[in-house]
Amino acid sequence: MAARIEHLVTSGTFSLDGGTWEVDNNVWIVGDDEEAVVIDAAHDADAILAALGGRRLRAVLCTHAHDDHIDAAPALASRTGAMIHLHPDDLPLWKLTYPGSSPDRELTDGQVLTIAGTDLTVLHTPGHAPGAVCFHAPDLGVVFSGDTLFKGGPGATGRSFSDFPTIVESIKERLLGLPPETKVLTGHGDPTTIGDEAPHLEEWIARGH
Repeated sequence: MAARIEHLVTSGTFSLDGGTWEVDNNVWIVGDDEEAVVIDAAHDADAILAALGGRRLRAVLCTHAHDDHIDAAPALASRTGAMIHLHPDDLPLWKLTYPGSSPDRELTDGQVLTIAGTDLTVLHTPGHAPGAVCFHAPDLGVVFSGDTLFKGGPGATGRSFSDFPTIVESIKERLLGLPPETKVLTGHGDPTTIGDEAPHLEEWIARGH
């Protein structure tokens, strides 16, 4: 059976630089009836486990280490035996939430992870966070963009560890060259497509944030 994509929305908080905000996060499950990976284990390990429904969880994949994207990851990993994967450049952010532990595996640019016969290619896309990554699944026609690219533009770069010119360069060089029909499955909010976002690059640069 081919891999399929399932979607949960979980709710909690995001904290950084002394502020805390209420957020809704997209949690993505990629797999088949036997096995799956979770992309961004946010807020609610119980809800994610219920959605997995007894399937073997092969990995917890983190697009970046802001606390709202990783706050259910250790609980999910401990209850399933799955390894947590994070790009090493985001270890300083991880340590803000979990000073006494580290992720189990490092993600690297160009790495290919295979689940249920479907390849996910890691694209390092710094800017929103130093170790931010996207996961491109060409067979499914999607890219999981985390908080790098949203419907309407780049992710936020107004807080620590983020940089606007860097995120624009990441989007331009790593994402906008994907097929225009590629569906962008984001860390928050509604999906978009590469073709819908690509024409607006110069507007984002002019806007400067």
